[in-house]
Amino acid sequence: EIKGGVPLGYSTHRRWEWVYHQRSIRGEVVFQAQGRRQRLQGQRLSGNRDNTYPCLAVKPIMEPKLYRPPPEVRGMTSLDKDAFTQTITVPALRVPIGVLNKVVKSLKKSSIQRPGVPRVVQDKEQSSDFRLVLLDPRRVSSPSSFSETEAEALRSFSVSEELHYYELKLTYDNLKSEEVLEAVLPQGQDVTSAFSRVGHIAHMNLRDHQLTYKNLIGQVIMDKNPGVTCVVNKMNIIDSTYRNFKMEVLAGEENMVAKVKENGVTYEFDFSRVYWNPRLSTEHQRVVQLVKRGDTVFDVFAGVGPFAIPAARLGASILANDLNPESYRWLQHNCKLNKVESKVRAFNLDGRAFIRGPLKQELPVLMRGTSAVHVVMNLPALALDFLDAFRGLLHHQEPPCDENLPTVHCYGFSKDDDPDTDVVERASRSLGFPLKHRCSVHFVRNVAPNKDMMCVRFTLPKDVLFGSDAEESGKESLLMRSSKKNNNKTA
Repeated sequence: EIKGGVPLGYSTHRRWEWVYHQRSIRGEVVFQAQGRRQRLQGQRLSGNRDNTYPCLAVKPIMEPKLYRPPPEVRGMTSLDKDAFTQTITVPALRVPIGVLNKVVKSLKKSSIQRPGVPRVVQDKEQSSDFRLVLLDPRRVSSPSSFSETEAEALRSFSVSEELHYYELKLTYDNLKSEEVLEAVLPQGQDVTSAFSRVGHIAHMNLRDHQLTYKNLIGQVIMDKNPGVTCVVNKMNIIDSTYRNFKMEVLAGEENMVAKVKENGVTYEFDFSRVYWNPRLSTEHQRVVQLVKRGDTVFDVFAGVGPFAIPAARLGASILANDLNPESYRWLQHNCKLNKVESKVRAFNLDGRAFIRGPLKQELPVLMRGTSAVHVVMNLPALALDFLDAFRGLLHHQEPPCDENLPTVHCYGFSKDDDPDTDVVERASRSLGFPLKHRCSVHFVRNVAPNKDMMCVRFTLPKDVLFGSDAEESGKESLLMRSSKKNNNKTA
């Protein structure tokens, strides 16, 4: 029976797996081999044979999770960095200094790659003319592990493929964030190190089972991501007026004023008091690219300006609105920051008040022009419901002969199995006008399981703008009856 000690290696012979343990007998270094018969592939090993004999070399055991922290850290809630320190054995090549740089370059795929771990170390067993190149134990377990290209390079440099072994001290600083969290959090539970980066702020959305470890998680995220000096967690409390999520600081400073750059535009804002989602960068760019110089953009829910400011930089005229006073303040600030304040008129109104006020006043003149008019409505939780503000908006005016009708880009969430149809039907009900075959739908992103963010794009119907409220209400009733009839047929 082998008592104590960590297995140093293994070999196979005649369906036996030999596990080697180093021991010292009468001053000689020997290895005790414990054999375990392999029954069938995929089943446990059984059987037992023991022998003790001198051994020159064995094949080192290389576990898939070699960099797993010590088991004692499991359940830790207050970060103790020293508890993660451990020593592991890694393979290495003995390389003359004269060809060291060439060898390191040739072994990029096989050399060790860990945060803060050098690839080259002193060779204590040889003269100063040699160094040890540390190898990744998950890739290299024997000389045959090298690729043909690597083996040929080693031969050309007259470097032996014989493996040596180096005792490497690993600390908390050498581990990745996911490795630390996987070792600490309870086994069998989801481990996440994902976050949204907003300037110096890392924004997380922790689940209930992770909340016990929230401060440790925050510290790890801050330690492992250069430039992050504040980690916050979104709480399940929503400001009913401005739709902002409350958040708590998990680690670092409580400075919530962030500076970010998106698509070449710089923004500054208090992240705790306005809405900003870095995952919408591509969508912002997609819509802005539809705007041309001389166009006019009405941004109904403008936030801090991710649609308005880039469009203004392209030479468009912007009327941007947001109900949140903080968003309005930072919108004005960002217009000055990006030197487009002369092209952007900012408003602090409710969305419907903005549509029935500034938009209504400007639209008749713009519709007689030749430049395009865009209406952006990016408040996906509510924007579809705001479309009713366009009903009969210009019903007291004569429709122009050559109308230049606005293009609306309206966002909405959908949990329906057919999100395209769902958002079109909801937009149609709000407008009181059927949009089927009169619009296009763009998938923006999946925000949660079975919840998608969509964008409906359509030309605002002339009948909606210039019809009376009564006429539009009648059309809505007809639309709803038609929809109900179709649903009954389907049922």
